[in-house]
Amino acid sequence: MDAIVLLKDDHKTVEKLFKEFEKAGAGAHKHKRDIADKVIEELTVHTWIEEKVFYPAAREAAPDTKDHVLESVEEHHVVLWMLSELAGLDPRDERFDAKMTVLMENVRHHVEEEEKDWFPEVHKAMGRNRLTELGEQMQAARGEAPRDPLKVPSARE
Repeated sequence: MDAIVLLKDDHKTVEKLFKEFEKAGAGAHKHKRDIADKVIEELTVHTWIEEKVFYPAAREAAPDTKDHVLESVEEHHVVLWMLSELAGLDPRDERFDAKMTVLMENVRHHVEEEEKDWFPEVHKAMGRNRLTELGEQMQAARGEAPRDPLKVPSARE
């Protein structure tokens, strides 16, 4: 699978979870907790494979995107800390829904920038064969990815 297609599929998976969270009722605490836990795992693995595999390769292939990569890593930092806070937060806490809403806003902004501004540049610079090779590396790296958001490098930097 092409690396960009893989990342876009991850984006769709997370967006689907966000929409499910938004539709859950005010009293659906258990359901919201389950969704948040899935979001935490999905985004933790996603950010890890991006930082370990995709970003370094993209930076090498398209050096003009360096600023985008650096900004993305900073966005990851914020998201990972929010994920770690959500992991320990009771869904009945009045801040739970607010924290999840801010997380969704941040992630949606990040996804929009990647998909509209950055991915086309990387696609052009790498080509299909390199993206397919990279996608296979990223898929293989999923198994090594931590499930704890604070174990992703950008969380600590």
